[in-house]
Amino acid sequence: VTGTPDAASKAGIPVADIAAGMYAFSAILAALLRRERTGAGATVDITMFEALGEWMGFPSYFTAYGGAPPPRSGAYHATIVPYGPFPTGDGGTVFLSVQNEREFARFCGEVLGNESLADDARFSSGPARLQHRRALHAEIERVLSRMDSQEVIDRLEAADIANARLNTMQEFWRHPQLAARRRWARVGSPAGELDALKPPFNLDHLEPRMDPIPAVGEHTRAVLGELGYSAAEIDRLAAEGAV
Repeated sequence: VTGTPDAASKAGIPVADIAAGMYAFSAILAALLRRERTGAGATVDITMFEALGEWMGFPSYFTAYGGAPPPRSGAYHATIVPYGPFPTGDGGTVFLSVQNEREFARFCGEVLGNESLADDARFSSGPARLQHRRALHAEIERVLSRMDSQEVIDRLEAADIANARLNTMQEFWRHPQLAARRRWARVGSPAGELDALKPPFNLDHLEPRMDPIPAVGEHTRAVLGELGYSAAEIDRLAAEGAV
């Protein structure tokens, strides 16, 4: 489901690893709560494949009971139009999502400045817009090319249409929301202090522990000691270049 009609593509982040880690986190919390309530322990068993299976619920059910898999549609939606990224006149990109006929009428009148577009037979219903996606996209791009990103967002906000600006990685790093939500911490490292993102949740009266980033091999002796190796054995491994 990820990619364009012409080619599949890799997700930009390691989704399988993240999915398994998130479900391991929630499963461990559930097991701890069960132990606190009942005194019984639990074995947590998680695979990356099954974690991804949970995230693939919508396209899986769509395929199993709809008769065909949803098409790969890039950053656009497989069944909702208009939905996705659109270029603006200042070289930016704005994402927008129109979910129903009321929103589409507002979008045409208040954002595109063309109320009659909502009555065009090609765009008068969700299935019709899906069938004529290219024609509608061309009209949207023609109008938005005359505005900068902020004007497009202002119009979408006024029309109560879901939207977001596409940020570069540098813009994400400097995003005011991260600063306003106090998401940054300073952590030590062998190269000096660095900015690091805190975990994405806040707990009252509890600050997350953000230890310094260790140097390569900094904790090797301590870890091997915990595994039962003696100091002499660790010295021998170090002399052999094994650690």
